[in-house]
Amino acid sequence: MSILSGKNILLGISAGIAAYKSASLVRLFIKAGANVKVVITPSAKDFVTPLTLSTLSKNPVHSTFVDDVDSELWNNHVELGLWADVFVIAPATANTLSKMANGVCDNLLLATYLSAKCPVYVAPAMDLDMYKHPTTKQSFKKLESYGNTIIPATSGELASGLIGEGRMAEPEDILSFMENDILKKLPLRGKKVLITAGPTYEAIDPVRFIGNHSSGKMGFEIAKASANLGAEVILISGPTHLSIAHSLIRVVSVTSAEEMYQETHKYFKDMDIAVLAAAVADYKPVEIANQKIKKADTTLTLQLEKTKDILASLGVIKKKQLLVGFALETENELENAKAKLKKKNLNLIVLNSLQDKGAGFKTDTNKVTIIDNKDTVTEYKLKSKAEVAKDLLNEIIKQLHG
Repeated sequence: MSILSGKNILLGISAGIAAYKSASLVRLFIKAGANVKVVITPSAKDFVTPLTLSTLSKNPVHSTFVDDVDSELWNNHVELGLWADVFVIAPATANTLSKMANGVCDNLLLATYLSAKCPVYVAPAMDLDMYKHPTTKQSFKKLESYGNTIIPATSGELASGLIGEGRMAEPEDILSFMENDILKKLPLRGKKVLITAGPTYEAIDPVRFIGNHSSGKMGFEIAKASANLGAEVILISGPTHLSIAHSLIRVVSVTSAEEMYQETHKYFKDMDIAVLAAAVADYKPVEIANQKIKKADTTLTLQLEKTKDILASLGVIKKKQLLVGFALETENELENAKAKLKKKNLNLIVLNSLQDKGAGFKTDTNKVTIIDNKDTVTEYKLKSKAEVAKDLLNEIIKQLHG
């Protein structure tokens, strides 16, 4: 799966002959799993039609501050700029490059560029002499100094008939350049992360088990967030209806606490980070019946024994690994979490309380407090589990660079 999957990509198109390639670029972004919106300069409509681009992107195409169809509504350049995770301008003509470099704001595309907070990629397209002109080179230098990334033009036959530099990179090469550049800059690139998620089921007989209400959502979101930051992820999951598809995530399915213990220890030695978010059963039946236990008496007595403490066992053997645990508490939450952090030799512990509405099992939200091994306590408000995962990864990254 592409690193662009799920990203909001804003494509800016200026008035150059290479604009005809932008339709293919939209298709490639959509195929990569991105959400795409297009802003086009008025003159660029002479080279590629908004109808083509809106059909391919599945979104309206904007070229002016006010649409002709409804003059009462304006196209909010600030909103467009903030929506984008990535802004790519392809083709970027010499005219548009110069305006970007010097803060000229005379159309919707340029106003959106000046409002954007995301990474900006620029794919120049112009004739040979224009590409080599000192003012164009100065525009490149200025734009790079502002943090923009230039996707180099290639050599080839140009619209003028000349052969040389200035030809916009092909759509496939623009996509590949962006993917590689984003991956290279990701903070967890090259790191290996182990994550456990979901419940464990401890068999009583062939049809019954001891379990809990964990859905695995929190662990799966942490896995997704880790992979989106460039990490190679091993996700060890107990029984859950969830699925995940990402080229950097490998899912290992288990059922019992013992299976999770064995798989976790199998991979832990090669990891840089381990986040144990699974709700592992604390006890299991001493004996498992071979046949279904028949309903006979009014009561049934089971003898239980403790399962292996996976988190504590990793705390004993960890070397270079950054180890993160979870604590779900119902009373004396902070004290219990701090004690668990020290006892199990953790770097971080994530505390959630069943007393908080919207937190805990089976919800799409969570409210957590993160505590580190220097006794720093950071409380977060109620958020989606996807946002909680990002907060946790930010804390982990701080620890790695601390």
